[in-house]
Amino acid sequence: MQFKNPELLYALFLLLIPIIVHLFQLRKFEKVEFTNVAFLKEATLQTRKSSQIKKWLILLTRLLLLAALVFAFAQPFTSKSDAFKAEKETVIYLDNSFSMQAKGDKGELLKRAIQDIISNVPNDENITLITNDNIYKNTTINTIKNDLLQIEYASNVLPLDAALLKSKAAFSNKKNTLRNLVFISDFQSTNLNFTSITDSLTKLNFVKLQPVNTNNIAIDSVFISETTITSITLKVLLKNSGVSVKNLPISLFNDEKLIAKTSVEIDKEAETTFTLPANQIINGKITIDDASLQFDNTLYFNINDASKINVLTINASDDSFLKRIYTNDEFNYTSTQENQLNYNSIDKQNLIVLNELNSIPIALSSVLKQFTNQGGYLVVIPSNTINKDAYNQFLANYRTNFSNVVTSEKRITRINFSHPLYSNGVFEKKVSNFQYPKVNSFYNLNSNSMAPALQFEDAKVFLGNYQNAFVFSSALNEKNSSFKNSPLIVPTLYNIAKQSFKIPELYYTIGKENTFDVETQLQQDAVLSLVFNDINLIPKQQYFNNKVMINTSENPSVAATYAINNKNEHIKNVSYNYNRTESDLNYSDLSNLNNITVSNSIVDIFETIKSDTKVNALWKWFVIFALALLIIEMLILKFFK
Repeated sequence: MQFKNPELLYALFLLLIPIIVHLFQLRKFEKVEFTNVAFLKEATLQTRKSSQIKKWLILLTRLLLLAALVFAFAQPFTSKSDAFKAEKETVIYLDNSFSMQAKGDKGELLKRAIQDIISNVPNDENITLITNDNIYKNTTINTIKNDLLQIEYASNVLPLDAALLKSKAAFSNKKNTLRNLVFISDFQSTNLNFTSITDSLTKLNFVKLQPVNTNNIAIDSVFISETTITSITLKVLLKNSGVSVKNLPISLFNDEKLIAKTSVEIDKEAETTFTLPANQIINGKITIDDASLQFDNTLYFNINDASKINVLTINASDDSFLKRIYTNDEFNYTSTQENQLNYNSIDKQNLIVLNELNSIPIALSSVLKQFTNQGGYLVVIPSNTINKDAYNQFLANYRTNFSNVVTSEKRITRINFSHPLYSNGVFEKKVSNFQYPKVNSFYNLNSNSMAPALQFEDAKVFLGNYQNAFVFSSALNEKNSSFKNSPLIVPTLYNIAKQSFKIPELYYTIGKENTFDVETQLQQDAVLSLVFNDINLIPKQQYFNNKVMINTSENPSVAATYAINNKNEHIKNVSYNYNRTESDLNYSDLSNLNNITVSNSIVDIFETIKSDTKVNALWKWFVIFALALLIIEMLILKFFK
């Protein structure tokens, strides 16, 4: 038991006053002679004993009465710990990811969690509430009640360990505060890596919300599996995390028009195909009918007018190998001799290849520098007999140069699998035992800024790039190199061209870094916008001579097919979909977590928090006790003879 006003306990010394009064009788008795008191002796002895008992009872009740009043004014109380002495801070992390659409015993997990928070957190308590896409700092439930009721599902998921760091950062720097972190989530399967909280005044509480069932079917992905002159075959992949379904309907729309429908039987995975006409704009939407999570029942995609990449080769050697790579179905390939070059055509290109020029004129060097500064891509293939000074003057723009020529045979054995040219599925696995191409002579490439893509066996660079300039260190003609006949040449040169103009894909995933190019001409200060219904946003973009490079990540945040507009002019469409990581309804086991309170009830967690800091006031009981003693004293005075 502890006291709010312990200094008042000094008043207990006042109990000495009634003791003194009762022990030292100040009244003087006077003797009166009486003829015969024998007959009164027995009655006198009985009365004196009764009077003494009465006095002691009154003394005891008055002492207890005064003591009870002193204790009542000192305000005694009890508490589980010393937490009542500390200022209280509460941070709540509320997971509003799409997996919280799953239904629990009382409806959707997120909606039920919001109601429980409103019902169980005191209206005037200062809290900080964090979601995946918002933060309400140092506020109260009364203040943010309407905002809580309007919380929507977020497309951008905050990893739980990142949520922990963000929550800890939301606490103040005050010392001796009682910190409560409350994590409310369904805890989908993830690598939980929570650092134990060593501060004794900080407590981590997990509320694991559990759905009634874990059945969910999702449209996982869509891709073009085959293309002919007249048709496109579209393959749809579906995934199931629950019980098998015999007949799942799948619909394909173009805008809002239903153009195809089929059904599949699915256990864990299933796929189906649709055939679309070639050379036709499709603003596609694929839907399924599944009663569980709703966000993954629709997938948007679009097929725009075919865009081709403009490639120009400036030749002093045979370019037949380039023609076989840059075919007419994907590229606008132009070939010219160095003495017939039309300089006016350069700024219309996406990729320029210098094919074994002996020298690079100053005029060409200046134009190519401007071309690459404007986002164009460049491939430099030297000849066997270059003008080293002219080359190095040009290559200085890309922080590299050629030094001496090496005339010994070298094999190209090192592939940088993490390089953008080879990191996007070019190789199913790292290759280490195929017939490596070789060269008979090469130039030592000197650069501290060049990123190597291919290297010789002694780690010297065969192909490297600085930004959007790719430089070979050797001629590729058949007399000097077998690289033309190597399996590496096609993905290498093809991917360089693909990087020079990133044609929008079928769709992009919200939350990932997405980059694509739009072929258009913009007036000064004009920008491109993404438009869907009443959503109109301006993405991050960079304008070059003949294209605009658009970069998106967290925005747009709504899955749909967006129109790319230049003011009122429609250019093409681009589709965005939600990330499917939330579709797999498998959950983490929290039983192995230490120093963490785990519950499946928000109500229980907040009751525990309240009880840990609850103060039980006892002053009322002492007042009641004092009143009872007063009544007892009155009864003693009235009825005790």
